[in-house]
Amino acid sequence: MDEKVNYWIDLSEYDLETAEAMLQSKRFLYVGFMCHQTIEKAFKAYFTCLKSDVAPYSHSLSYLAKKGGFYELFSEEQKDFIDQIEPLNIEARYPSHKERLLKGLTESKCVEIIEKTKEIQKWIKEKL
Repeated sequence: MDEKVNYWIDLSEYDLETAEAMLQSKRFLYVGFMCHQTIEKAFKAYFTCLKSDVAPYSHSLSYLAKKGGFYELFSEEQKDFIDQIEPLNIEARYPSHKERLLKGLTESKCVEIIEKTKEIQKWIKEKL
């Protein structure tokens, strides 16, 4: 694999490990945030691989996938998950959103988010 692709994959794997550490410490807000980061970096790896170009400077998962030409390859379930996790990157950063987010991010929900994140990351890695 290309050095730039490896760079993004290494960061993606580190972020997934961080999400799992946040789950263990019950910092559920950051589980969602780190799962978003995991997917974002996997998407940037795939974009770089497909386009032989620098990935766009964007945190929008759907934008990265569409710009990379691989959004349509996802199942409807994967697209729904991408839509679900998309706001966790921005909303987790602002105090006004944290209370609302924390209500929905239970331990079981975070376990589900991590599992779906792993599936998408694996899907990307198999394509590289």
